[in-house]
Amino acid sequence: MESLVRRLFSRGSRASSSSDTRKQPPNFDTSQSPPSSVYSTSSSQRKMLSLNSVKIVAKEAAYVFVFCFRPRKAAKEILSGRDLYPVQVSSISTDTSTRSVGSSSQRVKSPDFNRPKGVGVMKFSMADIHKATKNFSLENKIGEGGFGTVYKGMLKDGRQVAIKRAKKSLHDNRLTTEFRNEIETLSNLEHLNLVRFFGYLEHADERLIVVEYVRNGTLREHLDGSRGNGLDLARRLDIAIDVAHAVTYLHMYTDHPIIHRDVKASNILLTENLRAKVVDFGFARLAPDDLEATHISTQIKGTAGYLDPEYLRTNQLTEKSDVYSFGVLLVELMTGRHPIEPQRELNERVTIRWAMRKLEDGDIILAMDPRLRRSAIANTAVEKALELAQECLAPSRTLRPPMKKCAEILWEIRRNYREMEISSSSSRRSVDLLIQNSED
Repeated sequence: MESLVRRLFSRGSRASSSSDTRKQPPNFDTSQSPPSSVYSTSSSQRKMLSLNSVKIVAKEAAYVFVFCFRPRKAAKEILSGRDLYPVQVSSISTDTSTRSVGSSSQRVKSPDFNRPKGVGVMKFSMADIHKATKNFSLENKIGEGGFGTVYKGMLKDGRQVAIKRAKKSLHDNRLTTEFRNEIETLSNLEHLNLVRFFGYLEHADERLIVVEYVRNGTLREHLDGSRGNGLDLARRLDIAIDVAHAVTYLHMYTDHPIIHRDVKASNILLTENLRAKVVDFGFARLAPDDLEATHISTQIKGTAGYLDPEYLRTNQLTEKSDVYSFGVLLVELMTGRHPIEPQRELNERVTIRWAMRKLEDGDIILAMDPRLRRSAIANTAVEKALELAQECLAPSRTLRPPMKKCAEILWEIRRNYREMEISSSSSRRSVDLLIQNSED
């Protein structure tokens, strides 16, 4: 039985990696496996990329190419399932970054924050905010972090929202940068697995961001058992796929690739149906425009335990830094542990090192979250997920898979797990029926 399960899971679990070239986003249906054509690059798409390069060089032809690229909006509408709003909000960064292109580098300044805002961004007054939060009442307080405090509220149209209220530190350039960075990022995104942005307000010493309210808490809370009734393996694989889709969208399908820089369990909210939404874009950075650019050199930001060691060592940020963080998240999902567990024995304090040792020693059962049901089928699925995590945690970014490939592999793991579970369940029912008939 064990060998049969392993053969099924190994079939297609290492999906071939296709090009990292940005394409139109697929319409993901998370209830079934993606067709192989989802991630393929058509000849027409390659032409569009070629035209895009020409547009950069030939400014006089810009109008023609803008007209040609108009179908991107339709592609986003397919992805989101509803009409998108054109948003033009940008932000000011307090520092500049160096983007390396081959052996040369160039200075890049962030765009002007005071550009016109898109029609889809709602305008709020302080009176609206006070009414929505009942004057920031403690009963509406739902969280607190380095940026400030989060309150739930009710808009005039009846929609529930989460309102992030920044700390009142007018001279804190870091918080100002994070605030405007999050506005710029959120206002240009529309994806099922990303928290939806409604608007923001800057008034005197108040800085507020209004986003979709997701009522079921964070992934970390569910893994800790402080919310919900526990997550079974199927749910955990669903959540991993949701996050992989969200980050793939950020890296490949936005108008300008985005590096989240803080992918972690406490930045993943769960809906009542236990679907994941990635939040908190305060640390997010735009990836290089130039197709030949290898990285962005920038100040280190992120969360201990999730930070890419190569980024820590070199200050060079790439999309593969998000892939590393995703690898840590996969280990969390399979083990249930925090990335750093200071109360444990010395050789177990860094969870990814401990889990990878268990993987290499063949002790998958010992690495699994104790709350997960053990079976040959579940053990194999966890093993495959940890093998993917191992690839994501490679010390060199060149050895890590792109997020798109992570999503493909996880699709296969989940599909095989479901098929084997259904087959096993059917076999058990047949055996039970035979036993019952023989007793009669």
